Amino acid sequence: MLLQTPLPADYMRLSRASLDERIAVAKASLGERLTILGHHYQRDDVIKFADYTGDSLKLAKLSLERPEAEFVVFCGVHFMAEGAVVLAPPGQQVILPDLTAGCSMADMADPDDVDECWEVLQDVCGDQHVMPLTYVNSAARLKAFVGHSGGCVCTSGNADTIVKWALDSADKLLFFPDQHLGRNTAYKLGVPLDQMLVWNPYSELGGHSAEALRRARVILWQGHCSVHSRMSPEHVRRARETWPGVKVLVHPECPFETVQLSDYAGSTEFIIKQVQNAPAGSSWAIGTEIHLVNRLARQHPEQTIVSLDDCRCQCATMFRISPQHLCWVLEELTDGRAQNVIRVPEEVIRWARVALDRMLERS
Repeated sequence: MLLQTPLPADYMRLSRASLDERIAVAKASLGERLTILGHHYQRDDVIKFADYTGDSLKLAKLSLERPEAEFVVFCGVHFMAEGAVVLAPPGQQVILPDLTAGCSMADMADPDDVDECWEVLQDVCGDQHVMPLTYVNSAARLKAFVGHSGGCVCTSGNADTIVKWALDSADKLLFFPDQHLGRNTAYKLGVPLDQMLVWNPYSELGGHSAEALRRARVILWQGHCSVHSRMSPEHVRRARETWPGVKVLVHPECPFETVQLSDYAGSTEFIIKQVQNAPAGSSWAIGTEIHLVNRLARQHPEQTIVSLDDCRCQCATMFRISPQHLCWVLEELTDGRAQNVIRVPEEVIRWARVALDRMLERS
């Protein structure tokens, strides 16, 4: 496991103007040898240097448009950088500016815990076809697990398609790591709530009886996004009271009750397109990460755009990617040193590619 090298103190003393200048100089110096990717939830003082912006899978695929680049600096979180490694051409190195930029949701599905759950389900439901599905917000090792086990990866954008295929193909689904995306998607496709249960990795049989496991159509991992899980029905009610006529637009990682009360639910790209295509004078309360909400508000001053969550919650781990860390890794590259290179074992890459290719074939 790589540990984050302490950032040289000089970088912390740089002014914003000096940081911007040095990042721009280093980026220009590296030229076509470098691609910088910036996730939609990234802070503005970092994402402005990105060559491409998007969600995690879109960015990993966009990086393939510049195969000549020796280095991909991924301004996101760890599982996103791993995903770029899985898709990267031979010889390309993927760098995460700060190795402490993880994802709490992805970390909630520990691969060893998932392995144990899978063994239990094979024992208890051995005569049933159980298919594992992992959200793209997960470790490469879990993507490899579903690839090896006949399952698939999904994104919030194609979850409807992938979950429908899985429901048509198997007796039972094991969906991880985000219970809310799994529940919202399965319910939308006609699976009643009483045919879904949540697997608690810290309880025997996930906290259920063997019979309950056998009856369930969808088994949801006990995981969630620390940002989207904050969006509550009370937030929806308050938004409608505060801004009469407002449309509530949320991410499907939000809790079931919140999604049911909203006008629209969809992926980050869906949210962006809804706003882009809306007429002037539209009013939105958006339930997703605050950096994206604020960015949309600035880009569309002809509309009223506010955060559904009045606490204006940010993705704290994404926020760890700072201009200081970006400047440091770029200047290290100009001096011939690649810091924070993300490495994924070849066997994991092989099976994770199987899972991703299976998803792409069906979406």
